[in-house]
Amino acid sequence: MAEPAAQPSRSQAPWSRFLRPSGRPPAPSNPLPGTQASCGRGARGWGEPGAGGGGGFCCWDLKPWVSPPPTRGRRPHMCSRRVRIMPHAPCWPWTWVICSTHLKGEGCRTVPLAGHVGFDSLPDQLVNKSVSEGFCFNILCVGETGLGKSTLMDTLFNTKFEGEPATHTQPGVQLRSNTYDLQESNVGLKLTIVSTVGFGDQINKEDSYKPIVEFIDAQFEAYLQEELKIRRVLHTYHDSRIHACLYFIAPTGHSLKSLDLVTMKKLDSKVNIIPIIAKSDAISKSELTKFKIKITSELVSNGVQIYQFPTDDESVAEINGTMNAHLPFAVIGSTEELKIGNKMMKARQYPWGTVQVENEAHCDFVKLREMLIRVNMEDLREQTHSRHYELYRRCKLEEMGFKDTDPDSKPFSLQETYEAKRNEFLGELQKKEEEMRQMFVQRVKEKEAELKEAEKELHEKFDRLKKLHQDEKKKLEDKKKSLDDEVNAFKQRKTAAELLQSQGSQAGGSQTLKRDKEKKNSYCFTVNSAVCRMLHETQVLFGLPVDALFLRNRAGPPFL
Repeated sequence: MAEPAAQPSRSQAPWSRFLRPSGRPPAPSNPLPGTQASCGRGARGWGEPGAGGGGGFCCWDLKPWVSPPPTRGRRPHMCSRRVRIMPHAPCWPWTWVICSTHLKGEGCRTVPLAGHVGFDSLPDQLVNKSVSEGFCFNILCVGETGLGKSTLMDTLFNTKFEGEPATHTQPGVQLRSNTYDLQESNVGLKLTIVSTVGFGDQINKEDSYKPIVEFIDAQFEAYLQEELKIRRVLHTYHDSRIHACLYFIAPTGHSLKSLDLVTMKKLDSKVNIIPIIAKSDAISKSELTKFKIKITSELVSNGVQIYQFPTDDESVAEINGTMNAHLPFAVIGSTEELKIGNKMMKARQYPWGTVQVENEAHCDFVKLREMLIRVNMEDLREQTHSRHYELYRRCKLEEMGFKDTDPDSKPFSLQETYEAKRNEFLGELQKKEEEMRQMFVQRVKEKEAELKEAEKELHEKFDRLKKLHQDEKKKLEDKKKSLDDEVNAFKQRKTAAELLQSQGSQAGGSQTLKRDKEKKNSYCFTVNSAVCRMLHETQVLFGLPVDALFLRNRAGPPFL
């Protein structure tokens, strides 16, 4: 292996601590296309051991990978100087290439290592750090009430999660989130299960999907706000973004409901959708096969993008390709264990027989568990971050005015974008301030005119009321004067009447005596008449002569 003419010292090449001896393992028999790197200035370097000086090194971020290198559908990494670096599995991590511009040179060259350095332990370091920090995984269960969402989650993770059964009387769709800490061997998992309570129970199902979309966007927004903070704590931040959406389809055996199609169409750009047929033991095998074909055709015809298990990794390409053909999975959930043969197995007991949950001939529960947890859990997390969250982040930042390029298709830096947005905002602020000032002045003038008009009306009303008051006062004074005159006249008449009464009482004294005498005579006559009647009765009683009694009576009563 040829030695380079001059090897930079450690002080000149601080990257040397990342180098690893080339030549181990043995170089592949055929050159590996794609391991070439170019810095855009015509300089080239080959990463194959034995080709131009052995394995080199890379200036990109040197992210360690636990098992094969980052070629599973990920974009080739780009360094800050546009160096395209594509590591391949047969030579990784033994071969690296670095751009010469970072060495302040014009050409790229390979540098041999004099001995073992030790950065081959980076994967182990990453594993230890990840295990110590733990992992998080968030599942969204969407489906109508009564399809066995909670039971399937209990069966999937082999535990009993807390939760109350939902009723069919919910006025709207509510999302209920519960977080659990699970431990398997020495790996910790913070599992969050989000269930849609009341989904599909309303008569009007037009807006049933909106609470779900708003919840997913709220989790993206919370993570974006954490990213935009000056002091970020993403290493301790609880990531609540939804990594997988298990969409439960009712086992009707006919076709998808309109609610299912609309909801999945609204969610396919925001979350990884895995459709599953719930309670698949409710229909026969032939009906189930036709139902799967019908669901797949309807999803394709309506443009619904469901999650496809990745097939670009050779280690899982075959199994993932096979499982993609089984979508949607027909599952059965049960936490009851029955003794079948000599083993205790999760199953459902029916009068006609027993359905085993973990028997692949009975349902696809094992396939779902393998794909969701054991094989593609990390890919679901990565797809959520690199695809769905990036889409939301890009749209949100574009709404805020941030762009990658200017109108001339030249790259924009964040500072330039910020300054441009700040200047635009200040210009709009000044414009709005001027508009508000003019509007304020205009409103003040209008208010002054209104106040002047109101003041004029008040003065006119005051003058009118004052004049009316004076007229009323004058009328009252005239009436008072007339009443005083009447009172004086009445007093005069009263005095005259009293005078006449006193004179009349003096003149009427003699007349009173005369009247008394006449009254007395009248009384005597009345008495005499009564006496005569008595005498007449006596005469008749005793037989006395009437004349004598009459004469004596005329002469006057003897008794008087």
